[in-house]
Amino acid sequence: MKSRASTVAGMFYPGEPGRLRQLLSELFRSCAFSGDAAGIVSPHAGYVYSGRTAAQAFAAFDEQFDGTFLVIGPSHRGFPSCISQIPWETPLGILEPDTDLGAYLHLPIDERAMSYGSENSLEVQMPFIQCRFPRSRILPLMMGQQTLSEVHRISSIIIEALEKYEQPVKIVASSDFSHYVSHDKAYRDDHYAIEALVRMDVPEFFSRIKSHNITACGYGPIGCMIEVLKTRGKNRCDLLEYTTSGETSGDYDQVVGYAALAVQ
Repeated sequence: MKSRASTVAGMFYPGEPGRLRQLLSELFRSCAFSGDAAGIVSPHAGYVYSGRTAAQAFAAFDEQFDGTFLVIGPSHRGFPSCISQIPWETPLGILEPDTDLGAYLHLPIDERAMSYGSENSLEVQMPFIQCRFPRSRILPLMMGQQTLSEVHRISSIIIEALEKYEQPVKIVASSDFSHYVSHDKAYRDDHYAIEALVRMDVPEFFSRIKSHNITACGYGPIGCMIEVLKTRGKNRCDLLEYTTSGETSGDYDQVVGYAALAVQ
């Protein structure tokens, strides 16, 4: 069967298997572990900048989980919402797709969209899954338009699919927060938006994103994750960690914000 090759290995994360596994082990070793989240928000920048925060998000899942990860990321290249149904390669090996769940999701399959232009929003999540949850499968979902109406549409499709599937599924919403603003502005604006997420209030989250012109790139996937999990009885969202690229680069004038959140 055809597979999707890694396109950002060696750029966003190490391309050499041993180095990648060592780095992931180091990142997870520094995390606090608690509970068993149903869904998370995880950043998708280069690991040198956001890897620690992403590891903190994935550490909120039970390490024994061996079901399916529905990974929802934004299309940075403008493709319509779609899914992947082929194996994904990383330097650590192959991640198998959950084609059974995919069959319940009435969305187009577009393998080209998943990697066109070195798309990173989904791929950078995969080594974290592969390292920590080696028996799991994946269902990558790329979201096109990030509007409330598209959140409602995609969420409804996912909710219906999960009702039919009836197997364990965790949701990963892939998103960075503010882009290329000062550290202070990023911290202030991003926490303002995150306050709405902590209350599980998606319309208010979207309102705050718009009113403050917050340049988060995956607010649509975050909205979908929250909306789906609310229908499954989840009512708590915790901010686990917030950082900016300035803490790594030393440039606090032009930063990108990263947050790890967990829905319990």
